[in-house]
Amino acid sequence: MQNLIFFGNSLTAGYQLRASESFPARIQEKIDALGLPYKAHNYGVSGETTAGGRQRISSVLARFTTIEVFVLELGANDGLRGIPVRETTQNLQFILDEVKRQHPEARIVLVGLEFPFDLGPLATLGGGRYGHYAQEFKALFRQLAEKNQLDFVPFLLQGVIGQRHLNLPDGVHPNAAGQRILADNVWAVLRPVLERG
Repeated sequence: MQNLIFFGNSLTAGYQLRASESFPARIQEKIDALGLPYKAHNYGVSGETTAGGRQRISSVLARFTTIEVFVLELGANDGLRGIPVRETTQNLQFILDEVKRQHPEARIVLVGLEFPFDLGPLATLGGGRYGHYAQEFKALFRQLAEKNQLDFVPFLLQGVIGQRHLNLPDGVHPNAAGQRILADNVWAVLRPVLERG
């Protein structure tokens, strides 16, 4: 069995849902249906920033003798806190470098995020500055993917963000139905990576 690692925050963890309802678990169902030889491991931690991921990455990587595919989904909590884009970019690059260093054979998929999260008062606070941050934040993922020549999921929350019936009452975290759509968004990019084997 080949190892497929999902490394992320509450979006990967499946916040307030059963483990079987998270998008990595839904992707495992798709893998099994196709008979592909991959085992998905969910290393999503709710509330994690890219700085937290940077601290955690080495210990996660050390648990595996081989990692064939690594899916990186971090940054949403940086965006919610308004952490400078440069800092988020540096932390994500550190994580990517660490994966390449410890598991040079791993193929990496980067998952992109963008605003608007449903920020309510935050959105009006910064006026034009906020819009500029949102643009920079969205761009950082594609720039990292191109720089590192990674397979890239443009927007994890495509079709889910702002859809009340697909999110928990907090309006931020996808519910079980929303997680199915996240799985589809990731699968569109991940499936060819897995099939290339």
